[in-house]
Amino acid sequence: MSAVGTVRVGLGERSYDILVGSGLLAEAGARMRPLLPSARVVVVTDETVAALHLDRLRSGLDAAGVRHDAVILPPGETTKDFAHLQHLCERVLELGIDRGSTLVALGGGVIGDITGFAASILLRGIGFVQLPTTLLSQVDSAVGGKTAIDMPTGKNLVGSFHQPRLVLADMDALSTLPRRELLAGYAEVVKYGLLGDADFFDWCEANGAALVAGDRDAARHAVVASCEAKAAIVARDERETGDRALLNLGHTFGHALEVESGFDGGLLHGEAVAIGTIMAFDLSAQLGLCPGQDAVRVRRHFSAVGLPTGLAGIRAVGWTADRLVAHMAKDKKAKNGRITFILARGIGQAFIAADVEIGAVTAMLTDAIAA
Repeated sequence: MSAVGTVRVGLGERSYDILVGSGLLAEAGARMRPLLPSARVVVVTDETVAALHLDRLRSGLDAAGVRHDAVILPPGETTKDFAHLQHLCERVLELGIDRGSTLVALGGGVIGDITGFAASILLRGIGFVQLPTTLLSQVDSAVGGKTAIDMPTGKNLVGSFHQPRLVLADMDALSTLPRRELLAGYAEVVKYGLLGDADFFDWCEANGAALVAGDRDAARHAVVASCEAKAAIVARDERETGDRALLNLGHTFGHALEVESGFDGGLLHGEAVAIGTIMAFDLSAQLGLCPGQDAVRVRRHFSAVGLPTGLAGIRAVGWTADRLVAHMAKDKKAKNGRITFILARGIGQAFIAADVEIGAVTAMLTDAIAA
């Protein structure tokens, strides 16, 4: 087997490893076989990923003596809905699974989210394995056990916490990503530096351009560092009752932008997170919480690598600050009628703020829409 980096997510009897390296899809059968209650899995993927990676995975499963079937869903965020969840559950049940069977999520964040949610409810809960094929899913969504589907009123509003048995992040899969998808994932990498590790943000400034240009060593370092950061937070706060909420830096704003855009592909999740992170730093600076030069530095870095830094170029006709705030009010982190924001006192110093005056948020969003 190939040499890999290992990050442990420490959750007692539900602890698991994240393996990071090359060739892991071909080795997936051998890597997961010791963890399977029975040698029976159903691979869930989408049409795009299936064409690129499914045959390699199937060969590895055959070599390890793991019986397998596949359910192939349409690509895109619109797949994360009740209709596709029902279809997925029906197909898996038709294949004759039992409680010893395991679902295998082969794909990006959409596939990981819907597969994990299906695993959490099928037969009242079966195991699943994450095989993330995008940078975004490798550094964020495949780790930590959050599973969900979207609703018309908001993103990830119906779901569960259900930890995988194993995560295999194959660096080779990143070479098949369009540059835009790689950039979208990179926004989540930068988040880890901004929320709690200023030195890692320094590293991003020095190496981000190389990473998005395809530097494999830079990508591997970023995935391992991001997973270590997330694993440490998840181990402390699995169900987001405390500082796990820090991982939502940029997401309160970003999710509102995604909902307003209608999940039509015009705004990718990572792009929305980049814009939302800049908004969080801009708001922090306007409230006197964060040095203005830090907000400028964040904007400059996202711009330098090619991520959007504002709403210019996004189909935002008819958008209003009030509509965006209304979306935020439906966010999962809202409590007692107040929106929870993740703000910053500086780079690497994010904190949870539940007492932000909405007038300041509305004014900032109005300026952003008009820019």
